[in-house]
Amino acid sequence: MTSAATTAAPASSRGRLDKRRAILEAAFDVFAERGYMQALVQEIAERAGVAKPTVYNHFADKETLFRATLTATAQTVMDANIAVLDRMRSPGDDLRATLEGVAYQLVRSCCDRRSRSLRWLTYAQVARFPDLIEAVQGCTSVRVAEAMADRLARLTVSGHLRPCDPAVAAEQLLALVTGPLETRSRLGTRKVTTAEMRALARSAVDTFLRAYAAG
Repeated sequence: MTSAATTAAPASSRGRLDKRRAILEAAFDVFAERGYMQALVQEIAERAGVAKPTVYNHFADKETLFRATLTATAQTVMDANIAVLDRMRSPGDDLRATLEGVAYQLVRSCCDRRSRSLRWLTYAQVARFPDLIEAVQGCTSVRVAEAMADRLARLTVSGHLRPCDPAVAAEQLLALVTGPLETRSRLGTRKVTTAEMRALARSAVDTFLRAYAAG
């Protein structure tokens, strides 16, 4: 027979994880709206549906919460972008169309509220939290570039692309995809239209394939 203590532990653990997740999601929204200095732990607790002491049970102070919030959000953005890159594992007969679809989704990700707010918060607090630049970029740039390099290496082996250094090719493709966005969005203050996103994706892939297409 399973004891009550044995069955209660997993539920308790899930409950704690659910509360932590709710706190991090609420914290990101509040930090994005108020900035680090103006954000109040009480408001974060209210939005998360927990008591203020519960926040401090999970995170020692606002600084710890801020670091955890940006790190968790960066990992979420990274996971979403790497999932998009998985389409490159099986490009089918139309490599250009596959790459344009991937590029478009990456552009959309860069332009969405979560990614924009993550960049704003990281840059705005670089003097107070200089280490967060490395942590956030490690997820949103470095890890995504590594995943892109892996997919491009596979495309090279399958004959879709000419022999190349996949790390360099990945860096260049990502630069073509994301580089113009800061200018077009005026550092995130202007909404980039869907038509602009698609045009940017097409242009990036066209330039990339002119350099790296096989044959």
